[in-house]
Amino acid sequence: MPQQLVVNIDRLVNVRENTDVLRGAALAELPVINNAFLLIEDGLIAGYGSMSDVAQFTNANIETVDANGATVLPCWCDSHTHLVFAASREEEFVDKIKGLSYADIAAKGGGILNSAKKLAVVEEDVLYQQAFERLQQLIRLGTGAIEIKSGYGLSVEAELKMLRVIKRLKENAPIPVKATFFGAHTYPVEYRQDHAGYIKLIVDDMLPAIHQQGLANYIDVFCEDGFFSVEEMEVICRAGEMYGLKPKLHVNQLNSIGGIKAAVNANAVSVDHLEVMTGDDISILAASPTIATLLPSAAFFLRMPYQPARAIIDAGCAVALASDFNPGSSPSGNMGFVVSLACIQMKMLPEEAINAATLNGAYAMEMGDSVGSITVGKKANLIFTKKIPSLAYIPYAFGSNLIDRIIINGKFV
Repeated sequence: MPQQLVVNIDRLVNVRENTDVLRGAALAELPVINNAFLLIEDGLIAGYGSMSDVAQFTNANIETVDANGATVLPCWCDSHTHLVFAASREEEFVDKIKGLSYADIAAKGGGILNSAKKLAVVEEDVLYQQAFERLQQLIRLGTGAIEIKSGYGLSVEAELKMLRVIKRLKENAPIPVKATFFGAHTYPVEYRQDHAGYIKLIVDDMLPAIHQQGLANYIDVFCEDGFFSVEEMEVICRAGEMYGLKPKLHVNQLNSIGGIKAAVNANAVSVDHLEVMTGDDISILAASPTIATLLPSAAFFLRMPYQPARAIIDAGCAVALASDFNPGSSPSGNMGFVVSLACIQMKMLPEEAINAATLNGAYAMEMGDSVGSITVGKKANLIFTKKIPSLAYIPYAFGSNLIDRIIINGKFV
């Protein structure tokens, strides 16, 4: 691939020589070069600087791309999604508008079990095509790296089917994909009164097959009242660790029941949701390397209180933002909207939100060395905005499509 020289960039955003996960005050530091150029070689970032220094790179062997005054930033890194599902659930959306509770909807056969029932009968190739099309849509919305969970299978056969679909996405998608085994999403109907039996199925049957076929990077558990207890989560995480699967865990969405402490003790890469946080939860998390992944679009869709982002950030926690794209509680993978919600509803500064949705999102998938910032050697996965008056305009203009073009691996898509 020839070198490409991108010129006339109004703002080159999140420019860093070296990177590490950001926490506390560092999350608000977003390095920008005004009136910049960017050099791309073999799909990777090869250099950058001020337009006053661009002459040394201009020659006949370099393809020149005019950014025409665009703001250029690294693509979003969405570290929490449920992208693979068989069908949407807008009928439940209407039920909620009419006043039905989650329990009412579940009693009608809705919720996670609804998605599992539908997924069980869909052919694997159809499931893959649906998911691939969704992924292409997310790329056009600026996502340049993604994590995808299973969890709508809830049986050995269906969980493996989901994970095989994710593996095919990983092999064929132009962006990096990480896979998370989430068999512990809820208890299937036949195991509602036999939790030990379902956990035994996960440990004895699902995990060995997943390991044998190389289907997952991480393991997840929904630790919550009415779902998996802290002790049950610990058993599942220890079993996953035996197969090299690191925890990325659903905790503190509805209640604080000790999941944060247990997750930190299990060396979780991230703890996700965190709508309900005590002072002790925040202190434990701040003293750990575990990343707090906030999912404001789920709180928005479910009309729940938002995560206490300011308290979490100000305590020194590492914070990432993700979409939680799924058919039940966050049917959107639009990370631009997530960034806006973080600012509007959680009082994150634009710089904090952009860092959380790019660099820290990359670290929440252990991809901080390859995506998430404008750094030499990282993938040239880039968002080109339309002309905008300021960086803060990105979250401010929440209903506008500000994306002009997307580059993935050095190529426009």
